[in-house]
Amino acid sequence: MPDYYIGLISGTSIDGIDAALVDFSGNHSRLVEFEYQPFPAALKAAIAAISAADAAVPLKTYGALDRQLGGLFAETVNALLAKARLPAAAITAIGSHGQTVYHAPDGDYPFTLQIGDPNVIAERTGITTIADFRRRDLAVNGQGAPLVPAFHQAVFSVPGEPRCIINIGGIGNITLLPGNSHDPVIGFDTGPGNGLMDEWIERHQGQRYDQNGAWARTGHIQPDWLAALSTDPYFRLPPPKSTGREYFSLAWLEQSADPTGYRPEDIQASLCQLTAQTLADAIQHYAPATRQAIVCGGGAHNSYLLELLAQQLPCPVQSSAAFGIHPDHVEAMAFAWLARQTQLRLPGNLKEVTGADKAVVLGGIYPAC
Repeated sequence: MPDYYIGLISGTSIDGIDAALVDFSGNHSRLVEFEYQPFPAALKAAIAAISAADAAVPLKTYGALDRQLGGLFAETVNALLAKARLPAAAITAIGSHGQTVYHAPDGDYPFTLQIGDPNVIAERTGITTIADFRRRDLAVNGQGAPLVPAFHQAVFSVPGEPRCIINIGGIGNITLLPGNSHDPVIGFDTGPGNGLMDEWIERHQGQRYDQNGAWARTGHIQPDWLAALSTDPYFRLPPPKSTGREYFSLAWLEQSADPTGYRPEDIQASLCQLTAQTLADAIQHYAPATRQAIVCGGGAHNSYLLELLAQQLPCPVQSSAAFGIHPDHVEAMAFAWLARQTQLRLPGNLKEVTGADKAVVLGGIYPAC
């Protein structure tokens, strides 16, 4: 009998909503259907505006955007169900990550904020919705991120083969799977993923992203400028650690290394190298025995970025598609899996990854009425 859950996520690239319908019967993760809803340009701009570091956001604006996104998440679920020709009653629960607008796991009062009202999702879909996954991990002194490594472990681990799962969204993160039961899984945010490249090409070319890294290929990597960016202390911090676009933004770039005087395409090439370099450095430092690098997220479509990664890693670098899961589907599937963990009252975090005091059941449950 099918065991259906839906996972929803709008990632740090702020491009749109991913929705995955997953069947977990037999303790396997099988994608049944997928739906993607891109954000209109005005909505993307509104999300980016309230996500900026030290942005002054009226509560009215924040509340309205939370409600608007909840409605869009619900619409995406209903479109997914129509595509799959399934009724809402067939779905056990929705796991909604929401849209991160600020992530601040360090300091006296650590917090993380995701919007996309789960009350609206539950009401407009008629499906129990599980949301707010990250704050419970923060409550037990974790970083609240990354959470997807638990799913990576469940679907990509192979005994005897150390693997690294590289997820490249707005931020880059890695999951190091040791290939044995003796060593812990390691996972953390390495730094920028696609986010800086997306912002830079939008500023100079009016495009939302650099397709296949084509614009970056026309530039020349600037070692001195790149070296100035690479001195940021975040890159030297040991895990557990996590970050977001409120930190690695164009403001950070301009404060760290003035891009004035360089061709815009040279900056784009250098930003692509920064993402590849920080990912590769982290893997070689913390998992030098890695035999296979598996790439997922939007960055898996940037062929120039994958070439730069392959140049800096001694192991094969391949898309997750070669291992049975399309790179665009992994994160949404992960939040379907996390919803199932919560529904079964099982932990969803890996404390070794997030730095939490203990493994905990994540999220709040909003029942269907």
